[in-house]
Amino acid sequence: MLKRLISFLVAFFFFGTNLSYALDWKKLHEKADIVNLPGALTGAIARPNSTDDLYVLGLVYLNLHKDKEAAEVFTKVLTLDPRVIEAKWGAAEVLRRQHQPEKSEELLSEVLKVKPDFPAASITLAYIRYTQMNFNEAVRLAKKVLGQGEKNVDRSNHVRAHLLYGGTKGMIAHYGGPISKVINGTAVLPSLRAAEKLQPDSAEVKFGVGSFYLLAPSLAGGDIEKAEEYLKKAIEIDPLFADAYVRSGQLYRVKGDIVRYNEYLNKALGIDPQNELALDIKNGKCKFICLDRRQ
Repeated sequence: MLKRLISFLVAFFFFGTNLSYALDWKKLHEKADIVNLPGALTGAIARPNSTDDLYVLGLVYLNLHKDKEAAEVFTKVLTLDPRVIEAKWGAAEVLRRQHQPEKSEELLSEVLKVKPDFPAASITLAYIRYTQMNFNEAVRLAKKVLGQGEKNVDRSNHVRAHLLYGGTKGMIAHYGGPISKVINGTAVLPSLRAAEKLQPDSAEVKFGVGSFYLLAPSLAGGDIEKAEEYLKKAIEIDPLFADAYVRSGQLYRVKGDIVRYNEYLNKALGIDPQNELALDIKNGKCKFICLDRRQ
């Protein structure tokens, strides 16, 4: 018995430091959604070696589109404790936003190998797959997060899973035949409404529902006035939400207002010069739906 105990302790001290350190990530993600930047900074300054407080600060920076600052914080967390795998996800999310999907995927593969059910990592990878037009994989990843249940996923990532599922089903319907349009198209709005029920004042939710009303044919529920209402609200809530400016620009183009179309498209590119949706529309590739070409 004593030999077994000694063997266990030896194994722990030699190999235990390689194990990931588990943050209470769900609690921290939900805290980051309600704390403001001054509050997050206060916590991080008061407890400079607290990986919890630093991680929350990194998340708050992400919410505010301060990606450079977020990267610095996540790097500090990993310097303090390389086992904090959630901070490695944070670095991967920054890389995704910086349009470096290959580097982001390298980190995500490490994260998901250690923590396969970490929803934030699945959501980041789903966004990458969406921009790569691998819609079936994006749907699979969104369903994976939804399948974990609300109790096991922080609210924002649960909402993002609903939005990704609905939005990606819409793209599959767009590219599919009549049967696909019925099967996949009818799955869009219920998923968006589920997200809206969970976070009605989220800019991402307003954008998702507004995009549905903008892109859906009138027979399937499309409504240009509702689209304008939702997209305006998305920009009011988050003035740095580049995608919302792109879809708003498309809306004004449909209305015949070319000046505002160009204004909003340029605004999106001013916020994010490599924004996939803005460049897709500007270059006329229309992978993610150009309304003037669709009608």
